[in-house]
Amino acid sequence: MSNPQYLTTRIGPRIQTPRKRPRQLRSQETFTAILDAAAQVFERLGYSGATTNKIAERAGVSIGSLYQYFPNKDALLYALGERHVHQLADHLLAVFARLRETALPLEETVRTLVGALADLHEIDPHTHRLLYDQAPRPPEAARRLRELQLTLAAEVEVHLRRLGVGGPDEALTALLLVQAVEAQVHGAVLDPPAGRTPGECVEAIVAWCLRALR
Repeated sequence: MSNPQYLTTRIGPRIQTPRKRPRQLRSQETFTAILDAAAQVFERLGYSGATTNKIAERAGVSIGSLYQYFPNKDALLYALGERHVHQLADHLLAVFARLRETALPLEETVRTLVGALADLHEIDPHTHRLLYDQAPRPPEAARRLRELQLTLAAEVEVHLRRLGVGGPDEALTALLLVQAVEAQVHGAVLDPPAGRTPGECVEAIVAWCLRALR
């Protein structure tokens, strides 16, 4: 359940992405350390307050080492968004795999999927907001996100067919559910309405899905 808006296009003449990908173990460790540091600095200072010098210092590397991989903050933010999408895919596809084995009834299936997505948002809400609002989205990233969305929709379709719900076009219903639930979780769980908790919003989303399917 993913939404291409995770990597919103930034206005500018050219989108900056990482210069190269690490291949050797030591380079991979440096690359990961820089990304981890970037996430921490962005969370503490926000995008506008973060600098590549502060990120390099936090990672314990020279600014030259950082620039070997990332030309600027946009490239770091893009790489964080890319890593986040991979983690999202791995987590949700593992949940789908368990659901294929357990074949839960409708309400438990919906609750499991909505809960899994909500948990991912609540683990690091600041990063979610930052990636949604600031991260660059070149065409290749948009294409990968669309592919992930279609993959997740295909998994949802399997369960709609298994449960005998979803109307005459289960594929379309599955895609609409994937798109709608991501938007609802992002909008309501990260920023609940006044007087509501994230948990209450999750319950409302589950109830909405069940009404739509029944």
